[in-house]
Amino acid sequence: MSPATKSALRGPVRKERPDPVERQVTRRDVTGTELGQVTLEPTIFGIEPNEAVLHQVVTAQLAAARSGTQATKTRAEVRGGGAKPYNQKGTGRARQGSTRAPHYSGGGVALGPKPRSYRQRTPKKMVRLALYSALSDRAADDRIVLIDRWPWELPKTKDALEALEALDLGGRVLAVLSHDDIVADHSFSNLPEVDTVLASELAAYDILRSDWVVFTDKTLPGAPGEEGGADA
Repeated sequence: MSPATKSALRGPVRKERPDPVERQVTRRDVTGTELGQVTLEPTIFGIEPNEAVLHQVVTAQLAAARSGTQATKTRAEVRGGGAKPYNQKGTGRARQGSTRAPHYSGGGVALGPKPRSYRQRTPKKMVRLALYSALSDRAADDRIVLIDRWPWELPKTKDALEALEALDLGGRVLAVLSHDDIVADHSFSNLPEVDTVLASELAAYDILRSDWVVFTDKTLPGAPGEEGGADA
C-alpha cells in the first residue's frame, strides 16, 4: 500500500501549529513617558492566528447583534377581505375567496420575514481562541499599547486627545477599560475614532476593527491582577 493511500485512509492530518512566541511591549503613562518593558503572555499574544476560527466566531458575533424584529403580515393577519369578492361561477373570472390574498393590493405577504433570532451557538473554546488570535495578530504588528492607568479626575475630551497624541495613536483606537475607568470612558465618548470596551466584554470583532488596542495594567490579559479579560 502506497504512503498516499495510507494517508488517505487515516483521514486529514491535523495541522501542527508553532509554539507561542514571547513578545514585549513598552509600558508608558498618558504623557508618553516610558516606564519599562513588559513581557506579554505568550499563550494570549504569541500564538499563530487561526483565521478559520476567527471568521466563524466574528460571523457569529455579528449575527447575534442583529435585532431579528422584521415582520410582515400574512393574509390571515391583514385587515378586511372577509366577504367573498364575487360569485364563484358565472363571471368568467378566476375564483377568489378574499381580497386579502398576496396577489391583491393591500393583501398579505407570502413567505415574508417573521421575528427570529440569528444567534449561533459558538463553543467557549472557539470564542477564546478567536480572541487570542486577534490579540496575537495585533501584537505581531506592534499594535498593542500598555499604559499604567488613566489618571484623570474629571472627564475632558481635551485630555483624551492629548493622551492619543502623546502615545502617537492614529486611526481607530480601542481602549480596554476596567469598571473604575468611568472618567476615561466619558473622556473618550466624544471622539468618533475611539471605541471603549470593558475588559470583561472584550471580543475578537472589537480588536479586528481597530488599528490600536490600548490596555492598562489592570486590564492587560494574563497580567497579575487582571480585571475580567480574555477568559471572561
